[in-house]
Amino acid sequence: MAAESSFDVVSKLDRQEVDNAVNQTGKELSQRFDFKGTGSTIDWSGDQAVEIRSSSEERAKAALEVFKEKLIKRGVSLKTLDPAEEPRVSGKEYRLPISLKEGISSEDAKKISKIIRDEFPKGVKAQIQGDELRVSSKKKDELQSVITLLKGTELDVALQFVNFR
Repeated sequence: MAAESSFDVVSKLDRQEVDNAVNQTGKELSQRFDFKGTGSTIDWSGDQAVEIRSSSEERAKAALEVFKEKLIKRGVSLKTLDPAEEPRVSGKEYRLPISLKEGISSEDAKKISKIIRDEFPKGVKAQIQGDELRVSSKKKDELQSVITLLKGTELDVALQFVNFR
């Protein structure tokens, strides 16, 4: 009887890449002509959040677009971002808080495991373990098919596949 193979489905944030994107965005905001005199800045506000500050609402939104471009170039999924709908006014400046999502919520984990159960009813098992999902099967080919299926599925969370054994 063959031993079971498995892998973990996770949603992790590469903090170093996000930090690099924040720094690059800040540098671009200070140098670009269309941001001159607007006081536009981007900084960390806590462990899992970034905040954009600007003197106008449209410059705050434009700074968010610059930040998104930098994240894409660094290979960070935009699904990890959860920006506020509208910048809020604080005195004379507009603040746009952006929280960063990490981990798979229990609802998303249930959705993913249902997708796997529907597509592979017999050989593949999915177990929810905190903010991760362990997928196991006797056949490695089935596990690779699950990865391909999940990559092609449109979900609200950025997925990575680790610990393939």
